[in-house]
Amino acid sequence: MTKQPIYILAIESSCDDTAAAVLKNDKVLSNVVARQSIHEEYGGVVPELASRAHQQNIVPVIDVALKKAGIDKSQLSGIAFTQGPGLMGSLLVGSSFAKSMALSLNIPLVSVHHMHAHVLAHFIDEEGFDKPVFPFLAMTISGGHTQIINVKSFFEMEIIGETTDDAVGEAFDKTAKILGLPYPGGPLIDKYAQSGNPKAFTFTKPKVDGLNFSFSGLKTQILYFIQKNVKENPNFIEENRNDICASIQYTIIQILMEKLKIASQETGITQVAIGGGVSANSGIRTTLKEAETKYGWKTFIPKFEYTTDNAAMIGIVGYYKFLEKQFEDASVVSKARIEF
Repeated sequence: MTKQPIYILAIESSCDDTAAAVLKNDKVLSNVVARQSIHEEYGGVVPELASRAHQQNIVPVIDVALKKAGIDKSQLSGIAFTQGPGLMGSLLVGSSFAKSMALSLNIPLVSVHHMHAHVLAHFIDEEGFDKPVFPFLAMTISGGHTQIINVKSFFEMEIIGETTDDAVGEAFDKTAKILGLPYPGGPLIDKYAQSGNPKAFTFTKPKVDGLNFSFSGLKTQILYFIQKNVKENPNFIEENRNDICASIQYTIIQILMEKLKIASQETGITQVAIGGGVSANSGIRTTLKEAETKYGWKTFIPKFEYTTDNAAMIGIVGYYKFLEKQFEDASVVSKARIEF
């Protein structure tokens, strides 16, 4: 007797991307994201505008996800949604829709921690991508988070290091703003860095105890460096953009890698995975691959589409929680901040 497949509809609405995915067990059938370009003119995400855009996008995005997956809503086994952390208004749009749909179809509802999803995205069944073996170290790097996590099982994770101030993605975006680059600036720093000399300019790495990070001091240091040089040469940024971006990116990557190296030494774990939006950065991906030879690690880098916020990663957590019957009722609440 063949086992019935589990079909999970997943909804992600924690920030400014409205996303829906359909998974058949641990395999992604569709993964749809509607991006909100309205925030670009403000240089950052405006929460009120984000929640309004989610309200407009959520029905068509879910409709497209189901059609691309080639299944009818009546075939769904359960619905997974992002409970938090994130922008409250945005989260409420996703959770309200998930609750209503699960209730109308009389199927289980599964809540998902957004950061758990970035970690467990590595367990999506994807050709050419290996899955980590527990325990492994995960580094989540995004606009809102920078963490090193000891991942002991699907549902047992311990943060062993995190940022004390700015997240790494925030540091990239704020640095880009100093250089006059549009929002979101992180990908542009990566683009210019690829043609620059990473050792053209030297920035001091902050001294932070243990496995924690700090990026606010580096950001201030870059600001003063740019102000000083632009005062002496108004064309400094334009003439040195590639080298400036390469040097900043190199410094940030070194900060991340040094802490990861210490974490591996302290825990004895040599399986290392990255996740979150900043894991799309080409410099980080290359450096992590090089660490396999340098430190004897086995590294895991997610497929590009599973790095930034997406619903497939919500779906994979939803699938494993579904197997354990970790369901919610309609009283479950969204949380802007939520314990890891």
